[in-house]
Amino acid sequence: MLPSLSPEQIIERTVREEWGRILASLVGGLNDFQLAEDCLQDAVVSAMRHWQTNGLPRSPAGWLITVARRKALDRLRRDQNFARKQDEIAYLLDLENRPLDETLLDSIPDRRLEMIFTCCHPALEKKSQVALTLRTLGGLSTNEIASAFLDSSKAMQQRITRAKHKIAAQAIPYEIPDRSDLSDRLNAVLSVIYLIFNEGYSATHHDSIHRQDLTDEAIRLARVLTNLLPQDAETAGLLALMLLHESRRETRTSRDGDFVPLQSQNRKRWNRSKIDEGVAILTETLPKNMIGPYQLQAAISGVHAQSETWEQTDWQEISILYALLYASQPSPVVRINQAVATSYAQSPHIALAMLRELEKEPGIQTYQPFHAALGDVLERAGRISQARDTYQKAADLSDNKAEQNFLIQKANRLVHRSNR
Repeated sequence: MLPSLSPEQIIERTVREEWGRILASLVGGLNDFQLAEDCLQDAVVSAMRHWQTNGLPRSPAGWLITVARRKALDRLRRDQNFARKQDEIAYLLDLENRPLDETLLDSIPDRRLEMIFTCCHPALEKKSQVALTLRTLGGLSTNEIASAFLDSSKAMQQRITRAKHKIAAQAIPYEIPDRSDLSDRLNAVLSVIYLIFNEGYSATHHDSIHRQDLTDEAIRLARVLTNLLPQDAETAGLLALMLLHESRRETRTSRDGDFVPLQSQNRKRWNRSKIDEGVAILTETLPKNMIGPYQLQAAISGVHAQSETWEQTDWQEISILYALLYASQPSPVVRINQAVATSYAQSPHIALAMLRELEKEPGIQTYQPFHAALGDVLERAGRISQARDTYQKAADLSDNKAEQNFLIQKANRLVHRSNR
């Protein structure tokens, strides 16, 4: 029998898995972003105390939203602008009179999509749009978001706080915009969903390499968007990309939790239904000739997914697709992946020159994937001692235990090899 979870573990899991849905529901009723978040934080603190003393409630998420609403009502009653808050107070009083069963999670309206579009309002800077949505809906900590952006935690916290204040000051509506306004916010929304997926697919601060709660959430949100915008090629491309990546999830770690690189994965265990769905979406979408970055990345993932073995991978096609992607999205992250593809399609020496060009890019020296890629290319170029040191640096920069162990093993394997 598995050991039962402690109250602290239940709270941590509930906050991780249900925070976004609870917060979205609170904001929808209160029309006050900061009040909703503050009251939910207070409810979590109360849970730590009450659950230890009184035992776990039947619905931890339902308990949190009920207590958060009561705390919001208390705050509104004490607010000097009490008279202007009558709609919100009436809403809370109505909910307070209902039994707890009516606030079980299945009964809470799912308003996360409205929350995403609120956070991605054009009045906010794009970086702030993405960061705020990741914080409120993606279950990511400020540290995790900062890592995704190559920023410091302090700078990211300040950015998120400024974004919340701007939403309040400009009375940004909490709603899905009209179709005529959707395109203004869609790029930021897609960025949010993909960053949520990436944090789940390669978890920044976690013992496991993968967080299925985040990848599932990102795919769910992409499906909602695809249904909302069935003719948008990039929305469909993003869904295809995530499905193709997710098809490999079960093979990315061993039974012991060790990281397994793409070339060593058991391709017979890849999820064929996800691959088929992703390829079918691309087959329908690419002929529309509205090709963007997500479709190109999905096409790259599709080449891997349809290669029966590592040796049969069409690296020439992947290299061409990365060149097209870099032309439309010239970022260091894309360039790193393009260099790796070039190392297989042409030679590690050409790829090494591409990576060396990136060394002066801001933030690149603390970006772990750069050093992991550089170590791999250096090793295959025959520069063994440099590769060993670079793998070690990549391991030192990683906060993920499985990934860190994998990189240390690669470094240790080169200890006794001489440099050619």
